[in-house]
Amino acid sequence: MKTPKWFLKKSPIALVLIPVSWVYYIFSRIVYMFRRGGALKSRRKIICVGNILAGGVGKTPIVKQIAQYFDAPVVMRGYKKDKSVSVIGDEATMLARAGLAVHVGDRKSNIILLNNQNDEIGPIVMDDGLQNPTIKKDVEIVVFDEAIGYGNGLLLPAGPLRDVKRSVKKADAVIVIRAKNSKKKLKLPNNIPVFCADNKTISPYDENQKLVAFAGIGYPGKFFAALDNVVDTRAFEDHYQYTKEDIEKLISLANKKGARLITTEKDWVRLPAEYQEEIKYAKLETVIENVFWDWIKEKI
Repeated sequence: MKTPKWFLKKSPIALVLIPVSWVYYIFSRIVYMFRRGGALKSRRKIICVGNILAGGVGKTPIVKQIAQYFDAPVVMRGYKKDKSVSVIGDEATMLARAGLAVHVGDRKSNIILLNNQNDEIGPIVMDDGLQNPTIKKDVEIVVFDEAIGYGNGLLLPAGPLRDVKRSVKKADAVIVIRAKNSKKKLKLPNNIPVFCADNKTISPYDENQKLVAFAGIGYPGKFFAALDNVVDTRAFEDHYQYTKEDIEKLISLANKKGARLITTEKDWVRLPAEYQEEIKYAKLETVIENVFWDWIKEKI
């Protein structure tokens, strides 16, 4: 689904949904407590990278950077698995395209499988799963987007939070993806290290080329704002599976505007194959500050 507008600021709809959000939270805590028994302790170190918001904060590029640094396999659930993205999901496809070994499905089963590779001793990177109690993590990293912060600060479905704000205190570190001119005041615990990262969106076109941008991600507005000379935009629901009809409509719109279509890599892998050569994506480069690598090497 598309990210609800009330996730970013409190509105009458958000306030009406607060009682539902507390029911959701209480139920999720009961389930969490029941699932804690018999949690797996991995032979190899587990680095878990996640968030306390429901998507859209830029977690996957951070996973990619850490996995590449350690030459580590990635275990992940694989959201929206579909035959159009090799039956592993868009985010998993992106990581695999970067040359990483990606294991999709039940995380616990995949970690057991990786532990049985006796000649391997390096860490395993777990994409998401901070709220999964069935696996013991050696390092827990929470990712925030500075421009989004805690959103409206409310729990699902009244807001974007999967867990209460104080749950951040349980993490070993926080990575904040910086945003230009952000007006959000992101209050974080004083007792854990906070590291910064920067995203750079690189368009395959020159700055004079008119663009029609489209995206089916958590917060498509971030992507649109990162591009130059955008004359029109189209937002789809997160993990949207594009049809030929969708793409033909987008091509028609771009032609009317005298523009070229552009999207994210996450969307590009979900395009029908016959359009992937014609439509280009903007590359996203994420750089984490150097002191983070010193810190995580020491933790591992």
